[in-house]
Amino acid sequence: MRTLRVGLRCDAGPRRGVGHLVRCLALSEELTTRGAHVVLFGSVSDVGWASRHLAARGIPRYPGPDTPSELVAVARKHELDVLVLDSYELDPACAGALRAAGIRTLAVVDGDTRGQDADLYLDQNLGAHSAAAADQMLAGTNYVLLRREILDRRPAAPRPPTPTTRPRVLAFFGGTDACGAAPPLARLLLATGQQLDLTVVVARESIGAELAAIRPGPQQTVRAVPPTDALPDLIATADLVVSAAGTSTWELCCLGVPSALVCVVDNQRDSYRRVVREGVAAGLGELPVLVATGASGDTARTNAILTLRELLTGAEYRAELGARAWAMVDGGGSARVADAVDALGRVSKSGSACR
Repeated sequence: MRTLRVGLRCDAGPRRGVGHLVRCLALSEELTTRGAHVVLFGSVSDVGWASRHLAARGIPRYPGPDTPSELVAVARKHELDVLVLDSYELDPACAGALRAAGIRTLAVVDGDTRGQDADLYLDQNLGAHSAAAADQMLAGTNYVLLRREILDRRPAAPRPPTPTTRPRVLAFFGGTDACGAAPPLARLLLATGQQLDLTVVVARESIGAELAAIRPGPQQTVRAVPPTDALPDLIATADLVVSAAGTSTWELCCLGVPSALVCVVDNQRDSYRRVVREGVAAGLGELPVLVATGASGDTARTNAILTLRELLTGAEYRAELGARAWAMVDGGGSARVADAVDALGRVSKSGSACR
């Protein structure tokens, strides 16, 4: 039987972040374990972490075509059975053009399908739903795409309450921290006045300079680290993680780590609200409001500090959040999505499309 050939179309960079690429990497790991041939089409610029991970996995990368005709031509050249589309910027007509050419498509979305005419849609967000037919939609946290380095660190059971007078706190905001969330959230953590050891992942030099100017209080330490392959270990050993409400939310859930999330960009808002409403993570608010001047900003910051203080002093509260998060994401999503891609590939091979 011919090897399944799968293409991944996504981009990563300082402005786009790395969330789309992280999802695609997770799926590629599962597919290659099953013997599939996987290639990536897209731009991965100025993100050393992302380039290293691609190289380590031996995934060939080619420039990412942006128009329907170009994408069809590339898919035919590489004899692809399935093309996974994970982008907010790609021409929505690409999915329909690929289908018309006999190439099956999986569109990874976050709520809005953007009018794409795909064979299958994946929305891994909590409470996800779509106007697509049920047999065209993989919806919800059962389908969260997670990398092997996260799955390998998933505990067998939720963490028990772990009282400590000096919690280890990790703060990170995506692979590039495009919105500069690290300094204002570090200030809020220190403004709690609680003892803590804070590690902040500094994605850009300008963020590091701003962070260096912040002075911790008594019994508070701040350590800045660059983007690191050791991030899963830092997450797994933290008493509390403060992060953006993006792709990393599901990694935190799978590991059962107590977390406080901030909504950094508009497309995170729906997922952020659902996660906080379900008690899977604590909510700190939306970044533009947290950094705003005037009464609204003052109120938002006061509320965030109170929430952080409760988390830093409440071992039981942290354990409750972590347990609900652990139960929400079981780590089997990549395998379930790979099953669906396998099925799409079999349909493609049995079809009459001309390669």
